[in-house]
Amino acid sequence: VQLQASGGGLVQVGGSLRLSCAASGRTFSRYAMGWFRQAPGKEREFVANIAWNGGSTYYADSVKGRFTISRDNAKNTVYLQMNSLKPEDTAVYFCAAALSWYGSTRTNEYPYWGQGTQVTVSS
Repeated sequence: VQLQASGGGLVQVGGSLRLSCAASGRTFSRYAMGWFRQAPGKEREFVANIAWNGGSTYYADSVKGRFTISRDNAKNTVYLQMNSLKPEDTAVYFCAAALSWYGSTRTNEYPYWGQGTQVTVSS
């Protein structure tokens, strides 16, 4: 599967952005999906994941209550709605896919990655 992330940009503190990740292929519904982010000088970190059918989601503590992951299998797309953004949310955001029912928090369990989209939150 090939992934294309989009929707990043520059936003002020407290603002919102919606990231999208479009997947190629007809087997998108077989993949659990995840969002990760990487700030300059830091390791890539888990943000959120969603099960193959959208029935289960999981969030990093740092984004819980502010971010929402969702998917539309008919459109082969996964989303990350980000609200109440903070400067510490500034990073390149990556979507990833794993051929499993449920997502993981570990980067090495996702064999497929998108190219990343920059999110910058200004104070």
